[in-house]
Amino acid sequence: MLKEEIELFREAIKGAKELKQNTVVAPRGKNLKKKLMIRDVREQEDTLFFFSDEYEPLLNDESAVKYLREGEDKHLLKQLRRGDFSPEIFLDLHGLTREESKAELAALIRACEKEHIYCASIMTGYGTFTLKRQIPRWLVQHPRVRALHQAPKEWGGEAAILILLDT
Repeated sequence: MLKEEIELFREAIKGAKELKQNTVVAPRGKNLKKKLMIRDVREQEDTLFFFSDEYEPLLNDESAVKYLREGEDKHLLKQLRRGDFSPEIFLDLHGLTREESKAELAALIRACEKEHIYCASIMTGYGTFTLKRQIPRWLVQHPRVRALHQAPKEWGGEAAILILLDT
């Protein structure tokens, strides 16, 4: 039966030309680092897109800084205020300009997303209160921010903000 199959095969390919491999296929370029850098820059630009300086959310400037995304459990704010969530990552913005702070904030959110971090602490300091007022206004615009609250004393008190993220 094997001989019959071979004969049948030869009959089927009768008149076919033999191919010669005389070309070399170049290996794919190693642009992985460049692609990763471009992707990181695009992700940062995408994240910075959410931080508008003109947007004025309804935040009470006189009381503790707090925000809860629509549809979230109101108990989250109480948990943040009490310190039930421990921040897994800290960002210190002391001495940075508004633009530097905005870029660092975007990088923090991106890092939290990549590392699956749910709670972060942002140290704004006291200073001129510029960052302390602006940081919450930026954060409430980002779709990954579920809630934010002024940190309890053990995580920085009035000079820090705890944020809870979707990741």
